[in-house]
Amino acid sequence: MAKSKLSNITVGQVFKTIIWPKRGLLLLGLVLILLRSGASVVLPKATQYLLDDVVINKDMYMLKVVVAVIVGAIIVQASTSFALTRILSVQAQKLIAQLRVQVQKKILSLPINYFDSTKSGALVSRIMTDVEGVRNLVGTGFVQLIGGTITAIFVLFLLIDMNAKLTAFIFVPVVVFGLIAMRAFGYLRPIFRKRGKLNAEVTGRLTETLNGIRVIKGFGAELQEIVTFERGVDELYQNVKKTLTATALVQSSATFLLAGVASTGILGIGGYFIIEDQMSSGQLVAFIGLLAVLIAPIVQMSNIGSQITEAFAGLDRTEEIMMTKAEDEDENRTVTIDKTHGDIVFNEVTFAYDEGVDVLKKISFKAPPGSVTALVGSSGSGKSTIAGLAATFLKPIEGQITLDGIDLSTVNLKSYRRNLGVVLQDDFLFEGTIRENILFPRPESTDEELKIAVDAAYVSEFTDRFEDGLDTLIGERGVKLSGGQRQRIAIARAILANPKILILDEATSNLDTESETFIQRSLAELMKGRTTFVIAHRLSTIRQADQILVIEEGEIAERGTHDELIQKEGRYYQLYTYQARI
Repeated sequence: MAKSKLSNITVGQVFKTIIWPKRGLLLLGLVLILLRSGASVVLPKATQYLLDDVVINKDMYMLKVVVAVIVGAIIVQASTSFALTRILSVQAQKLIAQLRVQVQKKILSLPINYFDSTKSGALVSRIMTDVEGVRNLVGTGFVQLIGGTITAIFVLFLLIDMNAKLTAFIFVPVVVFGLIAMRAFGYLRPIFRKRGKLNAEVTGRLTETLNGIRVIKGFGAELQEIVTFERGVDELYQNVKKTLTATALVQSSATFLLAGVASTGILGIGGYFIIEDQMSSGQLVAFIGLLAVLIAPIVQMSNIGSQITEAFAGLDRTEEIMMTKAEDEDENRTVTIDKTHGDIVFNEVTFAYDEGVDVLKKISFKAPPGSVTALVGSSGSGKSTIAGLAATFLKPIEGQITLDGIDLSTVNLKSYRRNLGVVLQDDFLFEGTIRENILFPRPESTDEELKIAVDAAYVSEFTDRFEDGLDTLIGERGVKLSGGQRQRIAIARAILANPKILILDEATSNLDTESETFIQRSLAELMKGRTTFVIAHRLSTIRQADQILVIEEGEIAERGTHDELIQKEGRYYQLYTYQARI
């Protein structure tokens, strides 16, 4: 669709992707608008006939007919207005809901590094706010723009037929107004785009503030956050002020030029024509009535034009998301795996988050099926990066990672991750119940399978004390639980997933000594027959690992079993003995 992420979405693209698929609905809306517009012409024309013929001839029968026709026209106007709003507005909201689902689906398909550089609040704004403008394209806005144009042209011909000289006078203020409106809408679109960005930034910061409320209060940083939020809100206000100024200019121009200059001029010129017997009173009243019908859609189009401009700005930002390459859009990922042995090999793997700054440098090792590979080393040495590569959250810039001899960069990610289980140091829990969080990877699991996972992770050790047991609500991110309790739920979730490849990133770091003992037993059972990567600062927890890799500055400084590395008295020996003394 768009040529690049920075290009504005065009009218043609919107017509093809949004308007054309709804052409039947929009055609119905257009018919309704034309019926309503046609009914609106009845009143001024009937008034002319009433004044120039019925009243003068004192025709009571035709008076009743004219009144009945006017009442009928009013009923048509009211019913078509209701049907128009009911049908198009509901469909517009339906499309907004569909677009939100599409954008959310697209965002979830993006690679991890996208989320590392984008605030979650900004993404929420993309999903919930940017697509809102679609209602002005599929809703009454776009149809009113087209219908108003057709109505204006039709009424213009009626006015010309009624009095060409008087109609010619209208052209000057209408043309001037049109030029002002076009200039204003061109000015507004980039401002609306920036508003979407500012709104996303402010929303993102507010989301971070609420999520980090304990840290903020713990450090007494409320004032700092208030100032930051005020600054963002003020930028947003300044942006809105610009759009309101431009919109007010258009609206005031419409009032001055169309309602003021045009109407006043017509009264003066029309009065002159009546005095000169070039026009009847009924014709002047009808002309003014038709002029109101002409001006109404023009003024309405100016308002709709502002709304549609804002809609295009929102769609520009939505388009940026939709054009971002998803994880599985890599044409090389053609291999789908069902079951795997879990034989993982790193061969000369190099990785960098920022170009030219290698985090890993030519890492090579084998993790045979069912083995436990422990990664230890200083903070920032690259342990979590290795785990991220094994989880396919990251992709090497050089070298190769294979799974059962298959290049992992060619494997379909969904099929691979069905065989993957991850337990992180600060594992995320969803708002809801303990049961819902454990069942997250496999909602269809039986009660027996759930019980096995709960018992294996010693979750029942604390849920038995809760009045609602597994149905206890845990709050946002599990705030009502202790760190150790949250971690055990995360481990139970991984046990229930029954993965072939397991990644434990500081999985026992938040546990007390008693809980850690229980969990170590359950993890030992869980790791049987599974290829496991363990990142641990507590070196006492990895003594039984099949191989221990000591990572320093992105390289493997040492490798071997616990006993072998202790005998070497190298870096691992230093780390282990240091912890033993603490």
